Amino acid sequence: MFAGSIPALVTPFRNGVFAEDEYRAFVEWQIAEGSTGLVPCGTTGEAATMPTEEHFRVVRACVEQAAGRVPVLAGAGSNDTRVAIANVHAAKQAGADAVLMVPPYYNRPSQEGIFRHFEAIARDAALPVVLYNVPGRTVTDIQPTTMARIVQAFPDIYLGVKDATGQLGRVSEQRAGCGAVFIQLSGNDETALAFNAMGGVGCISVTANVAPRLCADFQAAWGAGDTARALELHDRLYPLHIAMFTDASPGPVKYALGKVRPSFPTELRLPMTEAGEASRRAVDAAMVHAGLI
Repeated sequence: MFAGSIPALVTPFRNGVFAEDEYRAFVEWQIAEGSTGLVPCGTTGEAATMPTEEHFRVVRACVEQAAGRVPVLAGAGSNDTRVAIANVHAAKQAGADAVLMVPPYYNRPSQEGIFRHFEAIARDAALPVVLYNVPGRTVTDIQPTTMARIVQAFPDIYLGVKDATGQLGRVSEQRAGCGAVFIQLSGNDETALAFNAMGGVGCISVTANVAPRLCADFQAAWGAGDTARALELHDRLYPLHIAMFTDASPGPVKYALGKVRPSFPTELRLPMTEAGEASRRAVDAAMVHAGLI
C-alpha cells in the first residue's frame, strides 16, 4: 500500500486556526508533483498541538482532497492505549487508509508493555497500522525482536514500519523477523538511499514537503533500478535533508515552504518557533544547491 516518496505533511495555520483551503491546495500540489502517499498529522504536521476534533478534521481534509489517488496514512499515536484505539476509529471515520502509530512515549513502557499496547490496538483494529519507531522523540524503542513478535501475532494489522532509529542494520533484522513483504519506510531523508539499498521501499519524508518532485523522482529512479540517477538526486537533495533539521522541526521546513509557495502560511504553534537565522541561511543555501530557488 505504501512505497516511494510519502511526505509527512506540514499543517498550515493562519492566526492560530487551521488554514484548510491552503492545506487542500498543498495536498493537490503534492499529488501533482508525484508523491505516492500522504501522512497528515504526524510530528511534522504539529499533531501534538492539535485537539482531537481538529486533528481528524485535518485528516478528513487530506482524504477528501486526495480522493483515492494516493493512500493516506494518518498519524494516530498516543501514550494512552485507550486513546490510541479511539484515534484509529476516528481515522477510519475520517476516511484514512491506515494509521501511523508510535509506541507509548513519556511513560516509557518495557518491551512487554510495548507489545501489549500494540496487541490491544490489534484486537480492536479498525484500520491497518504502520509502526513508527522514533526513539529520539519517544524515548521508547521497539526492539527488532518485539517488532517481529507484534507482526507475527497480527500480520494482517501491522503492515510495516517507519524506521527513524538511524540504525540501518535494523532493516535487515526487521526483514528477517517480520518477513519480506513487511513494508519498511525510512523516517530519515538523509539515509533514505542506504535504507532502500538495505531493503526499504521508500521514505516518509520531511524534505518532500518542499521538493516533492525531486524526492519522488529519487524514489522512482531507485525503484526502476537506475542507481546512478538515484545517487545524483540524493547528492542534490542531501544538503536540504540536513538543513531541515538545523533548528527544531518544522521551523526550517515551514520557512522553506514560504520560499517555494509564497502564499503558504508559515505560522507555527508554540512551543515550536520559527527557524533561527543560521538555520534560514542553511536552508537558503541548500535550496539553491537543489535548484529550487
